[in-house]
Amino acid sequence: MEPFGVMHDYIKSNDNHNKFVNKSEVPEICKSEPCMLGVDEAGRGPVLGPMVYGIAYCPISQKDVLKTLECADSKALTEEKRDEILLKMLTEKESLDNVGWIAEVISPNYISNSMYRRAKHSLNEVSMNSAISLIKQAIELGANITEVYVDTVGPPEKYQTKLSEIFPNLKITVAKKADSIYPIVSAASIVAKVTRDHALKVWQFHEGLEMDYKDFGSGYPGDPLTKKFIREQIDRVFGYPLLVRFSWSTAELMLQEKAAKCNFEEIDNVTNKATGTQSISSFFSPKNEKKRKRHKFFEERYLTMNNAFE
Repeated sequence: MEPFGVMHDYIKSNDNHNKFVNKSEVPEICKSEPCMLGVDEAGRGPVLGPMVYGIAYCPISQKDVLKTLECADSKALTEEKRDEILLKMLTEKESLDNVGWIAEVISPNYISNSMYRRAKHSLNEVSMNSAISLIKQAIELGANITEVYVDTVGPPEKYQTKLSEIFPNLKITVAKKADSIYPIVSAASIVAKVTRDHALKVWQFHEGLEMDYKDFGSGYPGDPLTKKFIREQIDRVFGYPLLVRFSWSTAELMLQEKAAKCNFEEIDNVTNKATGTQSISSFFSPKNEKKRKRHKFFEERYLTMNNAFE
């Protein structure tokens, strides 16, 4: 089987329009000895593909294992080197016995819907929620986490205060460029980056597109292949495939230019003149029901609606 065959099969078995988690077993030593845990992400900026949050954890007494793995900031490593390190984490006894990890794959669709919903969630909020959830999962799975190191999202002081309030019994360190300072964050960075790379490699287009990952590039807005994909793979009515973060300005501008215009009409509410708020009773008032204006859609087509309960 291909070295990452199990990972590919697992990714393909999950819906790529939502989010899902992939994880290792918790090493027995991590259940008893005090452990440090690192948090980092991959794919925050691309217009295509998921964002992946990763954590890695190991006993403080066994941190030399990370040096043996040659963990370093994933951005400073080649794709081949990142794959090599994660493959060791997945297969070699020393790593399996000492290092645990979890990755959350957050789909483009989930990100954009979060940013567009009524109670909007910024990308920072999506990121922080994922990091918090993964730390909680590691603890709930039985890992004896005592120290947490996080590559920051936004101002590190504010983020560190928030995490310290949620996890008062843990020593929390949030820093810029933490992935190049703390090897445990580097390990988390590699977990996140390699997971994202392979999620793109096995991406399945439910829209029926016959495309290989090499056809749409890295997903970053500056990539010529990504630009070509954004420019050409747009449906006038349905917009973009699920691979695209439609809330990104790159995609928004192209939708405004090429997609069919869609207007949403607001229906007038019955309001209380004194307070400006809508009365609950107005929803049930026969008087108001008679006065309610028929929607333009029905008027233009001479359509009527019969009462289905008569």
